[in-house]
Amino acid sequence: MAIRHRPHSTSPYIALPLYTTLPLMCLIAFSFDPDADQKLLVFANRDEFYEREASQAGFWPDQPGLLAGRDLVAGGTWLGVHSSGRFAAVTNFREPGVEVQNALSRGRMVTEFLTEKLDSNAFLSALQDDFTRYNGFNLIVYDGEKLGYCSNRAPFGPQLLKKGIYGLSNDLLDSPWPKVTRAKQRLENAVSSSPNADSLWSDPSTLGLLGDPSKAPDNELPDTGVGLELERTLSAMTIQSPNYGTRCMTMVGLWQNGSIRFAEKTLHPVGLDAAILQFEIQPRMDHLDDEPSTK
Repeated sequence: MAIRHRPHSTSPYIALPLYTTLPLMCLIAFSFDPDADQKLLVFANRDEFYEREASQAGFWPDQPGLLAGRDLVAGGTWLGVHSSGRFAAVTNFREPGVEVQNALSRGRMVTEFLTEKLDSNAFLSALQDDFTRYNGFNLIVYDGEKLGYCSNRAPFGPQLLKKGIYGLSNDLLDSPWPKVTRAKQRLENAVSSSPNADSLWSDPSTLGLLGDPSKAPDNELPDTGVGLELERTLSAMTIQSPNYGTRCMTMVGLWQNGSIRFAEKTLHPVGLDAAILQFEIQPRMDHLDDEPSTK
């Protein structure tokens, strides 16, 4: 898939209104092997305005079994798991100046999938009817068996993904943006050099797999219409700027036996708990029953 090239804007620093097209997680690298002990391994950086209120990862009291951070503005989430063995994550599609009036929150797709019974393929197929009601997005869903991907900006429909290592930012899956390519290579190196999945989780440095603030050379930058200076800033795996950047790093593992591991480190804004939050959970199918469990 070719990088889209257009003449870079000659305007200087991009004003804040353009930044409003850049919310939601912006870099995900994941390894999928349905036959492995750890079937799905995900590393993700969430990029957002520091001032946009959000809670750190935790179980939602109003959605039993759902573990995720929470956007306190729109109410959804950018990435989460469910104790039934489900995973989902969303990124936006970078297209400055394109906005759907009265658009639905993209974060609601994540929470809806996590609390649904539909498998990945059925959920994504049903979602197509609402594609035009959302601003541009990429969505990854995993039902414990099937891993699916869709984008309402793709020229193709929902896909079920095969075994492999994938990268996603704010263009289509595996678009060769420099930070996507580097993230995939880092993940491949980590997986291939580790004797087993447990060793990845026992190494404290693994969570920082995507923790690289270096920017890509200008000749490797895509042109997404935000201007050269902002393209440079956004080309880093870990984004650093005065008011927008990488707010947390997350690592998620979903295992053959149904267990889930989840770790998150908060970087910004200052004032939130900087400790690494860690969770290990077992599946509980009763959370998706039609009637709430009384157990």
